[in-house]
Amino acid sequence: MKRAAFSLLSALLVSACTVGPDFQTPAPPAITSYAAKGDAGPPDDQRVALGQRIEGDWWAGFKSPALDGVIKQALSGNQDVEAARQRMAEAEEQVNAAEGALLPQVSLGGSAAYQKYGRSLFGPLNFTIPPFVAYVVGPTVSFPLDLFGGEKRTVEERKALLEYQGFELDAAYQSLTAHVAAEALALAAARAQIVTLNGIIADDERNVGLVQSAMTAGSGTRVQLVSAQSQQAEDRALLPDLNQQEAVARHALAILVGKAPAEWNAPDFNLGDFTLPAELPVSLPSELVHRRPDIRAAESQLHAASAAIGVATANLYPNINLTATVTQQALTPGGLFNSIANAYALAANISQPIFNGGRLSAERRAAIDNYKAALAIYRQTILIAFGDVGDRLQALTNDADRVRAETAAADTAAQALDLARRSYAAGNSGILDVIDAQRRNAQAQLGLARASAQRLMDTAQLYLALGGSPVTPPAEAPTSQ
Repeated sequence: MKRAAFSLLSALLVSACTVGPDFQTPAPPAITSYAAKGDAGPPDDQRVALGQRIEGDWWAGFKSPALDGVIKQALSGNQDVEAARQRMAEAEEQVNAAEGALLPQVSLGGSAAYQKYGRSLFGPLNFTIPPFVAYVVGPTVSFPLDLFGGEKRTVEERKALLEYQGFELDAAYQSLTAHVAAEALALAAARAQIVTLNGIIADDERNVGLVQSAMTAGSGTRVQLVSAQSQQAEDRALLPDLNQQEAVARHALAILVGKAPAEWNAPDFNLGDFTLPAELPVSLPSELVHRRPDIRAAESQLHAASAAIGVATANLYPNINLTATVTQQALTPGGLFNSIANAYALAANISQPIFNGGRLSAERRAAIDNYKAALAIYRQTILIAFGDVGDRLQALTNDADRVRAETAAADTAAQALDLARRSYAAGNSGILDVIDAQRRNAQAQLGLARASAQRLMDTAQLYLALGGSPVTPPAEAPTSQ
């Protein structure tokens, strides 16, 4: 009997298999560029190195020590990143729990029971056993054979979800660094516009002074003075919005580094402190699918969905569980832990679903449908990523054109303003000509500041669209300012 049982068990273990599909990563789309033929190429002063990978910290290309310092603080103190770390730790423990289910389960139990049997227990013998107390103590071992791999597929699913959380953590890092760079540039842009506007307001005051001098000399009019004062008031009205933009950017940076706005001050970022990267490494589309965290996360979810099909399939097959119990049984506590109190039991339990109202089959079909949905999401994520990179590359081209146009406009407006002032001083034109030239110059200067900041921001967004670079959080957060 023992040899037969052993032979049967050996045969079952040898014939064990893991049902369900074995996951394979889908092949990436067979394309080699991010834009259609005929689209604009890279800007003249920024070279796109197609096929190159981002090496090191992507934000180092801006050559801003202040930005480097804030990003290091953010990587150490940001709460969204901390939440992503803890979700990954949770996923690790879920894997440990699933792997533990594959091992024999051992428990130690004990009981003390007061027992009274009725006379009918022994039928016509009319035999009575007096009430008694029974003591039982000992371990129980159970071992699921997992012949069809349901538990193994569960481990596979949990590991895929762990990978997903790892890529979500990476995405949190990349998003954080991009947001810090964007807010730092927004702060610098607001400061640049405030400085420019303050200079314009100073010119407005100068214009008002010119009109007042002309009125004193008898050549100026009240209408000219009101026009000059009106322009000055309009320009001053632009300051509160810019001050608000600067405050919002400062507060956003404080929150990103994990501080309240009242307890942390951002550095005084200036646009001149940022260097426009001259070379932009751009991965090929086939490489991008292995770099972008959101694509890798979608791939991990697809893997988990594939493993879930195996779990649902294994539930359709027999489930065998082996148990062994070794106990000490006695009528008194003193009788325990004696060889004559030894008792044991061996059992093999098997269950095969016969009728469950179609529930198990429906669960398997649902798992397959979920896999198909995850596959569609994975493919859509890739398409969105390709479009994102294409958009950013096109944006940089348009930004370069805009900066060139705004630079030319600013130069022309500055010359026109200088000529208008000279003409007014010589008596060849009125103050309204100076005010009109001043307005055009103000618009051109503010437009140039916004265009320069937008080009830097779009460069940072391109790095993010390309998947950024591996981020290693610092061991200790730098001392906040």
